Amino acid sequence: MTQATEAPPRSRRAPRRRGGGRAGKIILLVLLALVLLLGGGLWWMYAHLNGNIDSVDLDKALGDNRPKKVVAGAQNVLVLGSDSRSGANGDLDHGDVSGARSDTTMLVHIPEGRAKATAVSIPRDTLVTRPECRTKSGDTVPAKKRVMFNELYSVGGPACVVKAVETMSGVRVDHFVEIDFAGFKGLVDALGGVTVTTKERIHDSKGGFTLEPGTHKLDGTDSLKFVRTRYGHGDGSDLGRIGLQQQFMLSMLTEIKKQDVFGSPTRLYKLADAGTKSLTTDSDLASLTALADFAKSMKGVDADTMETIMLPVAYDQIDPNRVVVAEPQATDLWTAVREDKKIPAAAKKSPASGG
Repeated sequence: MTQATEAPPRSRRAPRRRGGGRAGKIILLVLLALVLLLGGGLWWMYAHLNGNIDSVDLDKALGDNRPKKVVAGAQNVLVLGSDSRSGANGDLDHGDVSGARSDTTMLVHIPEGRAKATAVSIPRDTLVTRPECRTKSGDTVPAKKRVMFNELYSVGGPACVVKAVETMSGVRVDHFVEIDFAGFKGLVDALGGVTVTTKERIHDSKGGFTLEPGTHKLDGTDSLKFVRTRYGHGDGSDLGRIGLQQQFMLSMLTEIKKQDVFGSPTRLYKLADAGTKSLTTDSDLASLTALADFAKSMKGVDADTMETIMLPVAYDQIDPNRVVVAEPQATDLWTAVREDKKIPAAAKKSPASGG
């Protein structure tokens, strides 16, 4: 593995420890919403919502050469936020852009008993060894070293990302959930907007987004610009964008609680419909009943019991704008996840973030 220098210049694109797990919490809330939908007797809505969900057969795509399950009762869910901008997503960011990348990637570990969860965020700029992957057309893409993590999706889709995560961690991925830009916009609009407060002016001339200091209620389109803006905030790096994403997700959770979404069948259906329209899962979760059963099994998990950690990384010695997996911290972290044990404090420290 490529080694990192002791103290190279701090990258403008350096990852940050905070905020990666918020998207996973939103998806979890959507799954819990589906549980309440079914429990409320709204079965007549089943066919419509069920038809919204796309799926990927991971067993078929990955074959038998996968990590073995160590703890039977634990679950590991790979959550992806895709920046696909084709089709319905073409108008949501900066116009139609071919291909897609995994803009947000988290491995959510739910221990045996399912009363809490840990989300391990994998920085998008991490250099990894890409395993041999198969494309949707059936072609084989050879293994390659020093590939940026968020490029895996564009090469081999979600199955390639799952394979890479399993290869680097030794952790068996039980389920896969992906939501794209259109799904994010739809969730915000289904809530009627999300209120955010900014202390500094945001002016992203490249993205065409300006927000003056103060309190604003953002619709889905402006919310997407808010969490995607980079050049008009702070020093123009990914650090500032991660901070905005964390702030927005906290505001979104607050909005969900304030509206008592789960107490209104109409609002709940609207949220579930928006969430499932841009949802892709593994084939085992690709139905409303399967999602509901899975969510029921996690009823003890909520936003307050989910811990967020970043995969420990260090600056790459060749390109300080990229990071590499830091050892031995990463091995200790993955071992704890694999064996369903408490993650040591030392395994949560990331040289690239100063932690």
